Amino acid sequence: MKLGSKLVLAASLALGLASVDVNSASAAIVRYAFTVDSPTTRGNGIFSFDDSTFIDGEAILKSLSFQFDGDSNVYTEEDDLKSPAFPIVYTTILSTGKTSLALDYQFDDKANPASSIRYEIAGEDFTAFSINTSDAELISGTVSYRKVPEPTILGGLLLVGSVTLMMKRKDIVMGKLKA
Repeated sequence: MKLGSKLVLAASLALGLASVDVNSASAAIVRYAFTVDSPTTRGNGIFSFDDSTFIDGEAILKSLSFQFDGDSNVYTEEDDLKSPAFPIVYTTILSTGKTSLALDYQFDDKANPASSIRYEIAGEDFTAFSINTSDAELISGTVSYRKVPEPTILGGLLLVGSVTLMMKRKDIVMGKLKA
């Protein structure tokens, strides 16, 4: 590789890495996506929190958005029955043995408020139950979590990958011209 190509690659990498927000000494907003799956309903959501508020393995959520599939209602952190002290995110060991963050979130059914249906997300467990009838059938399901990467990191990786691809194409074209 020629000196000019190496300089272009080094400059591109430097610019790509400079565009990534590195806040090791300051707080960062951590984002997770989660999926609820039960025999009767499914749903998807996302939550975030400020990691500087993560004390003793838990933090109050900064924002939460959850929606059941096929339902136009969006549930937020303000719908938690113990708001503003809840919902919380906490560290837990999942059934797979992996350490992850999980939710503690309890909310009433917005689609049919008169139904007395209440939902609870507690770690990997999802439960739907009636608050009026103790012998009502309990519906349970599972919750899975995944961390959402920061957009600036993805942008930096995309930039570095694009520059690398351009450099390889240039080398291929130069090789064909020499042949």
